[in-house]
Amino acid sequence: MNDTDTRPAGSVTRDLSRREHEGKPVHALVATRVVGAGRDDLWDALTNAARIPKWFLPISGDLSAGGSYQLEGNAGGEIIACEPPERFALTWRMHGDVSWVTVTLSEMPEGRTEVRLEHLAQFPQEFWEEFGPGAVGIGWDMALFGLEEHFSPAPAVVPETAEAWVASEEGMDFARRSSAAWCEASIALGTDRAVAQAAADHVTAFYTGEDPT
Repeated sequence: MNDTDTRPAGSVTRDLSRREHEGKPVHALVATRVVGAGRDDLWDALTNAARIPKWFLPISGDLSAGGSYQLEGNAGGEIIACEPPERFALTWRMHGDVSWVTVTLSEMPEGRTEVRLEHLAQFPQEFWEEFGPGAVGIGWDMALFGLEEHFSPAPAVVPETAEAWVASEEGMDFARRSSAAWCEASIALGTDRAVAQAAADHVTAFYTGEDPT
């Protein structure tokens, strides 16, 4: 990480690419967020089973390399790598599908840390055209926002209020803006603008209940 990097806490970038993983074509979604916390503290928040529920979901299992985990009501999988305090990688198994997640932490000046989350997923073409990257990206944007809020002295959102927040106007506006950002990333990847926008409208409607037409 460049010592002159002055991105403020809360700054977000999103990127999409296509590549091969284990001999199969995948979409690579990368979301980075600068969090106002030191790397060691952030690593603990991401990997300590007693702390993860304070910003994300209850979790069980063995969170060391070679172990397995299960998020309550959500994904489970295996821990592929655990390299404190810099990187961990895992499989993400949900609804019978498997994908791969890698999180990398980079120190920044003034006690900030860049969190880089990469999700490799195999999307059927019809699913990609209907919902686009926002089907995965919006959820990760919300998770990274929750992580940042965890370090706030007066968090606006905590796990106990997260469901109500998602349904609030503030939460729906977050989903709209996240969807729009992933739409632009899809267009930058080469997706036709009309196709990307239609997919973004559909995934936004899922989060907001608004008519996609």
